[in-house]
Order: sequence, then structure tokens, then C-alpha cells
Amino acid sequence: MNEDQLLQEADRRARDYVSGADARRVFPTDQDIAALAGFDEALPEQGHPAADTIALMDDLGSPGTVASNGPNYFGFVIGASLPVAAAAERLAIAWDQCASTEDGSPAAYAIEKQASKWLLEILDLPRTSAVAFGTSATACGLSCLAAARADLLARQGWDVVNDGLCGAPEVKVVVPASTHVTVRKALQVLGFGWNRVIKAPVDDKGRIIPDQLPEMDANTLLVLQAGEVNTGEFDDFSTIIPRAKAAGAWVHVDGAFGLWARAAPELWHLTSGVAQADSWTTDGHKWLNTPYDGAMAICRDPQALARVMNSDAAYSTASAEAQKNLTLEFSRRARGIPIWAALRSLGREGVADLVHRHHEQARRIAAALDEAGFEVLNRVVLNQVLVRGQDDAATQAILAQVQNSGTSWFGGTVWQDRPAFRISLSSFRTEERHVDQLMNLLVQIGAKG
Repeated sequence: MNEDQLLQEADRRARDYVSGADARRVFPTDQDIAALAGFDEALPEQGHPAADTIALMDDLGSPGTVASNGPNYFGFVIGASLPVAAAAERLAIAWDQCASTEDGSPAAYAIEKQASKWLLEILDLPRTSAVAFGTSATACGLSCLAAARADLLARQGWDVVNDGLCGAPEVKVVVPASTHVTVRKALQVLGFGWNRVIKAPVDDKGRIIPDQLPEMDANTLLVLQAGEVNTGEFDDFSTIIPRAKAAGAWVHVDGAFGLWARAAPELWHLTSGVAQADSWTTDGHKWLNTPYDGAMAICRDPQALARVMNSDAAYSTASAEAQKNLTLEFSRRARGIPIWAALRSLGREGVADLVHRHHEQARRIAAALDEAGFEVLNRVVLNQVLVRGQDDAATQAILAQVQNSGTSWFGGTVWQDRPAFRISLSSFRTEERHVDQLMNLLVQIGAKG
């Protein structure tokens, strides 16, 4: 089998996989998982035929996948892959560009530059901000938080890039008590000990209580949330950010999925005031439905990000806006290409419709479950539905039955020290009939589990 035939075979198998997404079991069976032991082979002395390798990957691997690229997956705010974004990714893989600089790939550079402009426009963030296309909210958050620390120290005359942290003034970090684990991870990697990070009190919706914020000053790095992971709620940006900025603090907003509320006119109010922040993170592989993985670090001051991310070398220099000087990776693929393809294909109205549709679907689910006797724990301001059964045992039983059903899947969580489950709407493939199927399954199980 030659290269062209091999690619056609792989594409045929990929098309078959996607076309069967609606009927595919959402989580693999125990037998499917056990069959994955077939990958446990000794390293061959002589290579196997390429077609056999692709066949093995499909025959054993496909049944063992989670059907998150389908309509019946409601876990972890994991979007599906828009056909145009997946197709753009395939072409970009064929290009196989090291998209670090314009010299490395003029095409990737031009496309990612356009994607940056569109992203700032649709999210209505300062148009001169730097946009770095990275792997995840963790990596992009790390970049923004590193930029924040360097900038806060630079204002005090300390050059962290050249002089390091030994002897540097301490930067005080304030996060919501409900902050996402990726923020915690990024802070830990940067050396901010978790026990020293100040956790601001939050209300029963997971939002920072403005009147209980600790005192802030010019050494403060404040992290806020656009879309609390369980409730989908938003911090009060209009109140908190001006107060933080007046104190001289840097404000970073973790908006992995919630920042996309800015793309829907009827939900824009949830993020009122967020554009006053200094940096933001958001994902493409969640609500924009681009393939895994792709996220964005957005920084109001491009130089602040470039100062700590710069990777110029004698053999490879580039402008401050080159992606290698904005992201963690020197060698990188062009993660902005599927972002560009999705935005060009959907347009402003398409993105707004996607966000609005999932919000309405979440509201429908919440209303049906409330009527059926379940305890809906949040206001459903966005795309998250946080639910409990009649008691903790019932909640666990309901979760297990749904996950074992094969027809739908969502994950469990802990809210206010008690078990709950979280239904997330983010796949463009999820239609009303899929929502109906999920609601019928839950009503059939019942609040008593």
C-alpha cells in the first residue's frame, strides 16, 4: 500500500467512525477495554505493514474510545470536532509545519494572525492584545500568570527573567476558593506554594464575594473566573476589576468555556466588565468545537507575555508576536488553524447560535429534572446543570446507571462537600432529540436512583 492509499484508508476509517457517532456507545464496555490489551506487544524486530498498523489502531482502539465527538456526551465541557475544523487540522498535518515563526511557515503565520484578530473581535477584548495558541488552559494560564508575575516585579524594578526569584519581592496571589484545578496546577508549577495562595471566600454559586476580598496592592495577582466549573457562574467583574486595578494589581480571568458567553448577545451581560482585565485564557476544544487540543492565552500587553516566553536564538530570531515568543513551545504545530477554520465557517452568528442553543438545552434539562423531583443546584446561567438525587446514595446510583447505559454519559463532582453530578452542553452534534433521550433516561431512573 503506497502513501496515498494509506492516507485514503485512514481517512475511510475516520469517516466511518464519525458517521457512527450517533449510534456509538458513549463509554466503552468492559470487553472493549479488555481488548485494548492487544496493544501490549513486544517492540517488533521488523516493522509491520503500515496498513496493518492503522487497522489495529481502528479495530482495537475505536471501540475503546469515549464518544465525546458525538451528540450524547455531556461530561467535562468537552466539545466535538466541527467538520471544517477537523478537515483543516488534517490539511495542516499534511503540511507538517513547525509553526514557530513566519520563516518556519508563512502560511501558518498568516492564518494564525488572522485567527488572533477574529478571536479578539468575537470575544470583544482589547484589539491590540497578544494571542498565543497553546495546548490547554493549563499551559496558557501558566503563560499568563508568568507574564503577570514578571510585570508586577518589573514595576518594582526587579527583572525576573534575568535575575530569577531569589531575593525578589513576594507576589501575593488571590484566587476564588472555587478556582479550577488547572489554575492551581499552573501556580504550583510557577512556584507559588498552594498554602501561600489566598483563597477568597465565595458565595453559594461559587462566585467571589466582593466585600470579602482580601486587601490588594501593587504586588497582587488576582485570578477571577468566567464560568465556574460546576455552576457555570461568573465573578462580578464590573465591581472587582476596577477595585483591583486601582490597587495596582494584575487581573487574570480563567475563562476556559465561560468567556464564550461574550459571543452570544443575550448572554454577554454575564461577562460585563471582563475586558478590563490584564489577561485571559479560553479554550477552542471546548465550546468552539475544535479538535483536541487547542487553547488561547490572551494578554493585554503583548510585551509582558513576550518578555517571559521569548525563545529567540542565534539561529532563530523573530518578532515579539511570533508564536514561539508567546507560547511555551518552541517547536509547535499551528493550533490556531482549526480556530481560524471554525470562526470562518461559523461566523459571528454561528458561534452565537451555538452558545445560545446549548444554554437553552441546559435550561430544558434543568426544568425537566426539577419537575421530576431531582435537586437542581444551580441557576443554569450558561451550559452547566448541577444536580443531585434524593440523597447522596441516590445521586451515586443515578450517576452509575447513566454511565453504564451506553446511551449517555456525564461525570460526578462534589459540591459543598456532598456528591452531585454535572451535565455539560457543548457539542455541536447535540440536537433536541439527544437532549430528550437524556431527560427520558433520567426521569426513568428517577430521583431515588
